[in-house]
Amino acid sequence: MDEHRIGLKPIVRGVWAPVGERPIALGHHRFEWLYVTGFVEPATGQTVWNVANAVCKEMFELILADFAKSIGAGANKRIVLQIDNAGWHGPENLSVPDGIRLVFQPAHSPALQPAEHLWAFVDEPLANCCFATIESLDQAVSDRCVALVQQPDTIRDNTLFHWWPCQRAKK
Repeated sequence: MDEHRIGLKPIVRGVWAPVGERPIALGHHRFEWLYVTGFVEPATGQTVWNVANAVCKEMFELILADFAKSIGAGANKRIVLQIDNAGWHGPENLSVPDGIRLVFQPAHSPALQPAEHLWAFVDEPLANCCFATIESLDQAVSDRCVALVQQPDTIRDNTLFHWWPCQRAKK
């Protein structure tokens, strides 16, 4: 699980242009943000997404509760959730839903987090686009997240590291 901040300030990428011409990129330096939370199961490529307009401990609790409900976590289904050490993830006064166990990755180690690899896929259709309102950006991000749910093979190929623990078949 990881969060990603995107906003009305455009994601700029290089583009091809005819020799001697400078490409034009539209954009406004406006600082309104959305926070995309991505949950991924690396072995299957299954994802769960949440888009919010804020990030804090209270919002994180709501997102965890929504995640637990959407995947059916509880007494009969346990989920180990690897998260980074962001301040709002701290265990102090954090209500964690039944069936969810948080495991904190080492500090300053985003390369160990499979969910970090989701953001290139989320950003792709947003790059070099200028959104007039936060609502239009929200719609584009939501559409992209829905499309990514339908691409588990692509997600698995980019989040299942060779060293990631595999579930063993029961004998």
